Amino acid sequence: MSLTNPFRTAHPRLPWEFWHAAAGVAAVCVVTAAYAGWLHVQNPTVVSLSFLLIVLLAAAASSLRVAVAVSVLAVLALNYFFMPPVGTFHLEDPVNWAALGAFLAVSVVASRLSLLARNRADEALGSRDELARLFDLSRDVLLTTDSRDALDEMARYMARRFSLEWVAVCQPAPTGWAVHCSSQGFTLDPADLDMALASARGILEFDARTRSYGGHRTITTAEGASARLVPLRLGTRPVGLLAAAGRPIAPGTLDALAGLTVIAIERAHMLDERRESERVRQGAELKSALLASLGHDLRTPLTAITVAADNLRTSWADEHQRTDQFDVIQAEVTRLNRLFSNIVEMARIDTGAIDAEREWVHPSDIVEAAVQQVQQALADHPLELDTEGEDSVQVDPRLTSAALAHLLENAGHYAPAGTPIFVTARVEDGALRLAVRDRGPGMSSQELPHLFERFFRGGSDARRLAFGTGMGLAITRGLLAAQGGRVWAENHPDGGACFTMSIPTPARPATMPHADADYESDPQYSDPHYESDPHAV
Repeated sequence: MSLTNPFRTAHPRLPWEFWHAAAGVAAVCVVTAAYAGWLHVQNPTVVSLSFLLIVLLAAAASSLRVAVAVSVLAVLALNYFFMPPVGTFHLEDPVNWAALGAFLAVSVVASRLSLLARNRADEALGSRDELARLFDLSRDVLLTTDSRDALDEMARYMARRFSLEWVAVCQPAPTGWAVHCSSQGFTLDPADLDMALASARGILEFDARTRSYGGHRTITTAEGASARLVPLRLGTRPVGLLAAAGRPIAPGTLDALAGLTVIAIERAHMLDERRESERVRQGAELKSALLASLGHDLRTPLTAITVAADNLRTSWADEHQRTDQFDVIQAEVTRLNRLFSNIVEMARIDTGAIDAEREWVHPSDIVEAAVQQVQQALADHPLELDTEGEDSVQVDPRLTSAALAHLLENAGHYAPAGTPIFVTARVEDGALRLAVRDRGPGMSSQELPHLFERFFRGGSDARRLAFGTGMGLAITRGLLAAQGGRVWAENHPDGGACFTMSIPTPARPATMPHADADYESDPQYSDPHYESDPHAV
């Protein structure tokens, strides 16, 4: 089987052969003129060896027919100019006929051998390039991590690596065919795809001559271009088709491309399954963490309530002691209410059941409502408020105050007792920014990336400082996201942690100390014992 290099750029053959033939003829003429007219060489052996060298060079650079033409011209020149009688094509000695015949035969055989050696070299280079391209393509498959666009990327990789004009990976779908293309511009007829897939379901045969499996077809696209179809087989079962248009590629190489495509399909399925199993595993871990945290946080207040209730039944307790026990019960009930509010808020965030209802309100009203919601957590901390400003903002006051309340509660739990907590409200750069800063130990670099993940409560030192489920900061992020806002944390240069909320909002000058009378008059924001109602959120 004669093989040529499939990776050579196609070009017209006749112009190149013409120039090669012209160069060979010119070389024969130059040697003839130099030996006959200038050097006066009369030895036919020297001339014939020179002509043989020219013929071999022509065979190495061009095709066999150019080498044969140059060799015939060299025989004629040798006969006419260097064999007696000189100047004619007649030969006196019959031995000269044998010499000319031997020269022509040697020229043709040497040309053929030179051409075969060149073709073998081209074939070796082509095989090397083909293996390199296949290796690069397999590496592209292994580096693909996004299963959603894996087949589109695979088509683009094949088109680029093998210099094809267009490649498509076709898979049967419930409503037709799912076609993943390297580029637009070609349209495949579903009937052609159905016929090709049906024929691929027959007996699997291997063609030893072309080193390929059966099922290859050539079709014409709607644009009139020729495309080759190769079955994609998972084992012996066809699962789709590979379409390629452009320069010719050996059938065995197309089968190799189809095999790599099937590997890419299976890898995409594996990535999806691994991603799903990872979600299931994370869900199980979250459920376990939630149950453990809830069990601890529920057990502590319930135990305190039980002990306080038993103490109230005793006859030895005086009025002051009974008042203390009532305070304990009230504090633990408030803590339970807050815990259940967090659980419901997180559930509403997960289900997307939060809708922002924006109203015009002054930032100081939001800060005041947030402080009232977490008065117990702030009992041991003086507050320093900076809410000066004349502009009102258009935000959802309930979502915003609930988010700020979680930041205040977090600062109250983790900052040492007696240290101040600073709250700043500013309207700048088209956004409302609320910042909460404490004088606590701050945050480590390992904790910062995970602060707003649900159930994350920091290191062992942070867990010793306060109880909780680790949902507060995650709820803050969800409540702000419903308004297009965000929250971030950083360590303050003067010590402690600083949490900043930013909500995009227009601003306008306030016409009264509190911009929204309805918001101000809502009794739930004036009740000092109010806890955020998850249903209101």
